[in-house]
Amino acid sequence: MPNNIASTIGNSAKTLADEVYQKIRDDIVHGHLTAGDKLKIEPLKKRYSVGASPLREALNRLSSDGFVFSKGQQGFNVSEMSLADLEDVTNVRILIENDALTQSILHGDDHWESNVVAAFHSLSKIENSENKSEPFLLEQRNYTFHNSLLSACNSKRINQFYKTLYDQHKRYRNLARGAKIEGRNLHEEHKALYHAALNRDIKLATEANEFHIRKTAEVVMLIKKEEWQN
Repeated sequence: MPNNIASTIGNSAKTLADEVYQKIRDDIVHGHLTAGDKLKIEPLKKRYSVGASPLREALNRLSSDGFVFSKGQQGFNVSEMSLADLEDVTNVRILIENDALTQSILHGDDHWESNVVAAFHSLSKIENSENKSEPFLLEQRNYTFHNSLLSACNSKRINQFYKTLYDQHKRYRNLARGAKIEGRNLHEEHKALYHAALNRDIKLATEANEFHIRKTAEVVMLIKKEEWQN
C-alpha cells in the first residue's frame, strides 16, 4: 500500500477516534451515560455510528482521563461518582486552576485583559437577565469566562489537565443544575474573581476562585450526600 494512502487511512481512523471520544465524554459529563453504565462495544457502535477499532481507542483514552474504567477483560464502565471523588476532583481542580490563573495574571497582556472583559460582560448579561432558562448558553459562557482567565498560561500540559478536571467537575455540577441555594450569588462570585484578576491581585484572585469552586461542590454534596452515603 502506498505511503500516502496508508497515511490517509490512519488519519481518518484517528479523526473517528477523536470524534467518538468527544461524543462519549460529552454524554458522560451531561449524564446521558450514567455512573456504572456498562459500555458494550456493539450497542456503542450503533449509537455512535462508528467501528470497533476507533471506539476501543476512544474508550482507552477515556479510561486514562478518568471518565470510564475497565475491569480486566470485562470491558468498560462509566466511572462511579461519590463524595470522596467529588472532594478529590475539587481539590485537584483548585490546585491546577489556581496555578494557571497565577501564570495568566503574571504574563497576561492587553489582549488577555480584553478577552477577560468580553467574556465577563457576556456572562453577566445572562446572569443578570430575568430569563435564565437557557442552561446550555449559561454553561457555555461560564466556561468561556473561566477559560479566558487562564488563557495566558503558557503550559500546554496544565491547560490540557485543566480541561479534563473542568469536565470531571462539571459532571458533578450538572447533578445540581437548577438548584437554588439561599444566600448564594453566582454573579457576585464571578465579579469578585474578575476584578481581582484584572487588578493583578494573585492572592485575592486565587482565593476568590477557590471559594467559587468549593461553593459549587458544597451544593452538590448537600443534594447528593444522603444518597451517596447509603
